[in-house]
Amino acid sequence: MAGYPFLSRQCFFMILICFSIFSSVILASDPPLTLDYYESTCPTVFEIVKKEMECQVLSDPRNAALVLRLHFHDCFVQGCDGSVLLDDTIDLQGEKKASTNAHSLKGFRIVDRIKNKLESECPGIVSCADLLTIAARDAVILVGGPYWDVPVGRKDSKTASYELARDNLPTANEGLLSIIAKFLYQGLSVTDMVALSGAHTIGMARCESFRGRIYGDFQATSGMNPLSQSYLSDLKSICPAIGSGDNNVTAMDNVTPNLFDNSFYHTLLRGEGLLNSDQEMYSSVFGIETKKLVQKYAEDPIAFFKQFSDSMVKLGNITNSDSFVNGEVRKNCRFVNA
Repeated sequence: MAGYPFLSRQCFFMILICFSIFSSVILASDPPLTLDYYESTCPTVFEIVKKEMECQVLSDPRNAALVLRLHFHDCFVQGCDGSVLLDDTIDLQGEKKASTNAHSLKGFRIVDRIKNKLESECPGIVSCADLLTIAARDAVILVGGPYWDVPVGRKDSKTASYELARDNLPTANEGLLSIIAKFLYQGLSVTDMVALSGAHTIGMARCESFRGRIYGDFQATSGMNPLSQSYLSDLKSICPAIGSGDNNVTAMDNVTPNLFDNSFYHTLLRGEGLLNSDQEMYSSVFGIETKKLVQKYAEDPIAFFKQFSDSMVKLGNITNSDSFVNGEVRKNCRFVNA
């Protein structure tokens, strides 16, 4: 295998594609998600979530990115089943302390507040998985992003997977082919990957996540443009090469950090992507398809919004077959019901 790296990579991708097809066959037997699932049992669910998210984003626009990231990290592990919200207990190891989550996930108190409102209005009816999916949509809208319908009817899992959280989620310094493989594993296409990465237009990143990039090939991709050099100097002042500063943060879109738009893709065109995993979509020699998509979304914000909406529905439809059979509606999103 070592002597034939391209052959092994092709085989690897074929296995992933076959797995995705196999998974979709299995998921086809799951109960379908519908837009009117709560019509008779909790007709105000969408309004309750929307009002609470409005309060949260008004108080701090960055809260939109926190909720959106929670949803993404949930769906990539066991499907969209609320497993990312579970705290560790004596009997259960949650996902929050996995290396991919430990320092990047916040927003749990926002979910708690929404859940308390829902339990007061419709006790025992709305799952945490559905709550999080709806809240992610509202978060995007509240900072200028597109609308999409959210099918509901998910159940909350009684399990979590520390191992899958560690292995399934893309990381900041990961190469393009590896990230594509992780999206294919979830049944998401390269187009979905590039569109969903556009969520970084409202995200923040820790110094630990972008240190390798700014002291690595940032200057090579951005060139000697004085503005890029100034931006790089600012980044280095936030994130020292060695020593402290791991928890210092900066926006992944340094132009309009609190607005959901296509500015993120323009940063990639300039070679100024903060994360290696993002810049790879435009600069990697393997990124023939991804480069074209980055250019498309940079030039056409309407096309980006349309694809982002479609890809978010697809992401939200990654289901957990076991949770439909053995799942529940948690009273507290942090713990399995007693």
